Amino acid sequence: MVSAVFHSPLDAATGQVAAPVLARHVAPAAALAAQPVRKEPEERAPRDFGWVWLRVLPPVLGLALLVLVWELVALNSSNGFPAPAAVWQQAVTVFSDPFYSKGPNDQGVGWNVLSSLQRVALGFGLAAAVGIPAGFAIGRFGFLARMFNPLISLLRPVSPLAWLPIGLLVFKGANPAAIWTIFICSIWPMIINTAVGVQRVPSDYMNVARVLNLSEWKILTRILFPAVLPYMLTGVRLAVGTAWLVIVAAEMLTGGVGIGFWVWDEWNNLNVANIIIAIFVIGIVGLVLEFTLIRIATAFTFEEVKA
Repeated sequence: MVSAVFHSPLDAATGQVAAPVLARHVAPAAALAAQPVRKEPEERAPRDFGWVWLRVLPPVLGLALLVLVWELVALNSSNGFPAPAAVWQQAVTVFSDPFYSKGPNDQGVGWNVLSSLQRVALGFGLAAAVGIPAGFAIGRFGFLARMFNPLISLLRPVSPLAWLPIGLLVFKGANPAAIWTIFICSIWPMIINTAVGVQRVPSDYMNVARVLNLSEWKILTRILFPAVLPYMLTGVRLAVGTAWLVIVAAEMLTGGVGIGFWVWDEWNNLNVANIIIAIFVIGIVGLVLEFTLIRIATAFTFEEVKA
């Protein structure tokens, strides 16, 4: 900002230095600055609906492609493979009464899904109760890591169905054998991810804990748990997906009430439409479980956990 300084001619003639005559200029400037500035009304930009196309259009196109391929397979099939329209009509009939019960081996799809979820909850809960503390211990202590890493590497790739006969032999029942199979197959992702999270905790955190002479319990609750939580929740997500896959296969072999048994029973009845309905039910329930865990993980961590 440049200010103009004016001197009186009388002062120049007498040889005296004149004071700047600024009062009459400063007062109007201050008054102008004190006045509120009027903002011109901004023109509202038109709403951009591009995100709708980016989020809605691709899934719709994917489903449309699936239905198209399905229809082509049904038209060219000589074995009576049901078309999408026929499966839709059968689904309306099935879901009109999903909780009927006509005996132990003839129940609606709702009861079958709830029975499978109950087994998953028991097996998964036991796996979390054992796997998460084991992961903290293995990641925290190098001796335990060297001790259990070979066992984990040996047992983790074993097929889930290979554990089912062991469960039948030990527990003498189909239901506990299925829960055992879920437990043994769900525990590995939680152990591995939790241990990796503990091992990746910055060494500065542990150095501060040593300087402050913190107890092992405070190190676990104040340092390790908040830092390992994203890794632990990732292991939980992987474990729940594995548990839902395993229960379908286990119930096909053990029988009883469950979505896996329902698939096998409909195959014995040569009802392919109900098998396709069961496939979609299994996928939707798995998607709901995955989405629920993603929301929980996002709520309890500072970084966004994506699928």
